[in-house]
Amino acid sequence: MPGLIEHTQRYRPIHEFLSGELQAVNEIIRRQLASDLPAVNELCRHVARYQGKMLRPTLTLLCGLAGGSEASAGHLVPRHTVRVLAAVSEIIHMATLVHDDVLDDSQMRRSAATVNHLRGNEMAVLLGDYLISNAFHLCSTLDRPEISRRIGETTNELCSGELLQVHHRDDWSIDEATYFAIVERKTASLISLCCRLGAEEAGADATLSEALALYGSRLGVAFQIQDDLLDLIGEERIVGKSLGRDLEKGKLTLPMIHFFDAAAPDDRLAMLEALAEAREGDWTARVRSLLLASRAVDSAHRVAAGLVEEARGQLSAAPESPARQLLDDLALAVISRTS
Repeated sequence: MPGLIEHTQRYRPIHEFLSGELQAVNEIIRRQLASDLPAVNELCRHVARYQGKMLRPTLTLLCGLAGGSEASAGHLVPRHTVRVLAAVSEIIHMATLVHDDVLDDSQMRRSAATVNHLRGNEMAVLLGDYLISNAFHLCSTLDRPEISRRIGETTNELCSGELLQVHHRDDWSIDEATYFAIVERKTASLISLCCRLGAEEAGADATLSEALALYGSRLGVAFQIQDDLLDLIGEERIVGKSLGRDLEKGKLTLPMIHFFDAAAPDDRLAMLEALAEAREGDWTARVRSLLLASRAVDSAHRVAAGLVEEARGQLSAAPESPARQLLDDLALAVISRTS
């Protein structure tokens, strides 16, 4: 959602809060990742480009505002813990992107070369490990073992989702339930935790914290479906990263699952032949043509839109405030984004 915050000038106080707070979060990240080794600093400067949408820190901050006791008055009271949690979430996310690029053999992210493309898989894997290690070191500075435990549980869940996806490589028969089991873990779990912790640290009660966690979970799955759609029908120069890697690596996503569920035998055979070509790196024309001629893209988009509406419904548990309205706007932006 590049530009989301910038285009919410009608909420100027919260716009100013987010701009300043995200800068503060970035400064926490910069200080945490700083090393006495120039080679490490060079890699961290490069991977800082991965901080594009800043979705997770934004949600942590916004849920902290929406869940705070003074939310309805629009008071903006930054809390150090919420800032640190926002930074931790983004460092973890950066680590997953570095590792994902290795798994997918991607060459471009945020319109720049990936770490693995520039420096090789060994360096990328080690950098991802360095980021994860720093995330937990930063979290430990809060001296709140229960927060570290919950973040650890979530990163375990995130990794299990990735393992499940790799386990099903080249399985062109997986169903929706398996797909959702993957994305709820690898994408939605961290987003949901950001919303929950942001709210809890701002003093929200259990009911509101749970509602905002569900908001994050639904939003996370919708976000991943949109990502999967862009990977298939997006434009690389706009999306800013290598496309078609899911197919080339044998990963079936929701649009393709819907295609196979509804396809006539001849179309199914044609798609399987096109997928075989995808393994050779020439996937775009045939796969897109077959996919766009079907109803699979619209079908997947409807699922994402339904999840966004479920997410928005959870916001009724929060008092009316600029933060709540911005969370609603953000949910709508998830399925209209092109990058």
